[in-house]
Formats: sequence, structure tokens, C-alpha cells
Amino acid sequence: MAIDFTLTPELEQLRGRVRSFVADVVKPEEARIDGSNGGDALVGSDRLAALVALRKQAHAEGLWLPHMPTEWGGMGLGHVELAMVQAEAAKSYYGPWVLNCQAPDEGNMHTLLHWGTDQQKQQYLKPLCEGKAWSCFAMTEPEVAGSDPTLIRSRAYPDGDEWVINGHKWFISNAHRANFAILVCRTEDDPEIPQAANTAFIVELPTEGWTEVRQIETMHGSTGHSEILIEDLRVHDDQMLGGRGQGHLLGQYRLGPARLAHCMRWIAQAETALDMMVARSLERFSHGSLLAEKQGIQWMIADSTMELYQCKLMVLHAAHKIDRGDDFKAEVSMAKHFVANSLGRIIDRSIQVHGALGYSTDTPLAHMYQHARWARFADGADEVHQMRIAQRTIAAFTDHGSTRRATGDLPI
Repeated sequence: MAIDFTLTPELEQLRGRVRSFVADVVKPEEARIDGSNGGDALVGSDRLAALVALRKQAHAEGLWLPHMPTEWGGMGLGHVELAMVQAEAAKSYYGPWVLNCQAPDEGNMHTLLHWGTDQQKQQYLKPLCEGKAWSCFAMTEPEVAGSDPTLIRSRAYPDGDEWVINGHKWFISNAHRANFAILVCRTEDDPEIPQAANTAFIVELPTEGWTEVRQIETMHGSTGHSEILIEDLRVHDDQMLGGRGQGHLLGQYRLGPARLAHCMRWIAQAETALDMMVARSLERFSHGSLLAEKQGIQWMIADSTMELYQCKLMVLHAAHKIDRGDDFKAEVSMAKHFVANSLGRIIDRSIQVHGALGYSTDTPLAHMYQHARWARFADGADEVHQMRIAQRTIAAFTDHGSTRRATGDLPI
């Protein structure tokens, strides 16, 4: 089994272009937009105009939709190739959005491409790809465990050629600004298996029956994770996405690559934190020597370096399996758990090396740390992934007398 992560000269050049674009164009403009360059932060139409201008520049330079096929205006990259783009783009807060490969739109594009009818693709996927629309994925509910979609209570019942939906959703990212939602709700009372109870519908927004109760305040502020009340919302049959009872299957299809895309972006953040840790250790003098010369600091740097190396290999291997068309669920699950936890640990060590400066908002570390805590339950809580990983390991041993299949099925 050959695994070669070497990039062609063309892709190496592309990675360099993305890196330069983020460093030379996006980051300086980001500082101007947020006011972190010493000026006043842009607000309202001025802020939006600056962000849209960045998107137009990315599009003009051919750095647009790295995850989508060329026939949809994308760069046509595979998942291994996408990893190197995401890991460069996410060195900037706005980077993935500027390249139009940000969550949740990225995952929704994949979902619409795979499950949508031709009419749905033209009406909903095309505007997303063109950067003219935003979307959200409405599955999580406050009354039941978000990690178990078979417990979903939001219900839809048929009424002629329409469906009437009632329910309650929350932590629906991007809902505040979305032009449409992919809404998952229960349609089957007695399915053959619990995973066949749900169906997905496309809901145009705003619409009667869809009420945004609030944007939920989180550790990193109020940033568009909305609570939604759904009351007698009507959708037509042709707004069903995929088949009846296939909502769970659709959700799982969406979440696999989406989880890995998160990991790609988290690697960028972890690498930024490690770079900052090393830079600080080389410039800070204390108790007779630089921090870089102190064993305790060296251990933090070493642990972070080893963890980041593991993160990169896990993500690349999982991406490789997706590109080959192999079953990738186990590898993505392990990568998601490990990268999410490593991200928090590496940022935490970087804050420690920076001391009070790292705890302040004079560096991006505090903001990064607030966001990193979310990674351990987004797209599946740590404990759910651990449960699935253990179940797959036990099954591998039960079936074959060895756990090799559960550890990547690698030739070693």
C-alpha cells in the first residue's frame, strides 16, 4: 500500500500562492478590518465591503472553492490537496471565508452536490459556490443529545404536496445570516432501524414559521450560533433533500469530510501557536538565560511539535483514504478527537510561555483558546468518538484476532 504525500510542483506552487495571499493580503486587511493595526475597527457596510473585496481578489487570483469540482467554479482539489490549502488559509481568521471554503457552507456544498436534484443544485448550490449566498445545517436540538440524531424530536408530517414542520433547534451556526437551511427532522414513526427516522429538507430563509429566538452567547462571544423555533413551517415536496428517511445517512455523509476539514483548519491554528511559542522563547530572557534554553520550556516545545506531527499525519492519511474511495470513518473519527485535543494543549502551552501577555488580548492566543474549547464537542463529542473507536477496535479483534484494522490498517 503506497502512501505518497509529495505534492507535484504545480501544487507546491499553489500552496505557496495561498500562503503568500494569506500573509500579504488577507492578514494586513484583517488587521485593518478588526482595528488590530492601531486604527478603528470597520463596522457596517464598510466592514462588509472590505470582506467582499478580499473574496473578489481571491476569486481573481484563482484561489476560490478549493474543495469543489471545476465545473462548479472550484479548484477541483482532492482531500489531501485540500488539506494543504486549508492549513494555509486558516492561518488567518478570515482566510477560509475569503477562499469560500468555510464551515458550514463547505459541508453543505458537498451535501448538495451529492444529494441535490438538478433543480436544487441550480437554486441553492450555485449561489453558494458563487459566494452570493450563505447557509446553515439545522440538526442539533436542546432537548436531546446532539451526538445522537436518532433522538431528534423536531417532526414533519405530510399535508398534500407539502410537509408541516414543528421543532426546536439550537447552536445552528450561520443561521443568523443564512439564505437557506438544510433542516433535519423526524418523518417516520416506526422505521425498521432508528437511523431511518429522519429526513432533510431545504428551507428558504426568512420564512414564516422559522423564528430566530436568539444568538447564543458562548465563550468567544455572540457569533451566529442561533436558537431556532419552528412552528407550522411549510415546505413543498420538492424541497426534500435526498430520500425520505435518509436524513441520518445524509448527515453522516456530510459530517465525515466536514470533520476532517475542521481538523485541517485546527492544524493551522496549532502551528501558529507553536510558531509563537518558539518565537517567544527565543526573545524572552529570564533568570540568566533565554526561555528557549530552559528544559521546562523545551519540553513544552517538544511535546507540541510531536503532537502537531501526529495531527498532520492522521489528517493526511484520512484524506488519502477519502480520495481513494476507502472507508474512512474510523480514521476521521480518530483524527477529529486527537487534533481537537492537541489544539487546546498546544495553544495552552503557548499561552504559558507567553505568560501574562498570552492571557491578554494583545496576542491572538486568548481568542484562539476560547475557540479551541469548542473543538472537543463540535461534530461529535470526545466521548462519542472514543466509544466508536473502542467499538471498532473490539470488532476488529473479534473478526480477525488482531486490532490492526482499527489502527489505520497500515503496512507496519
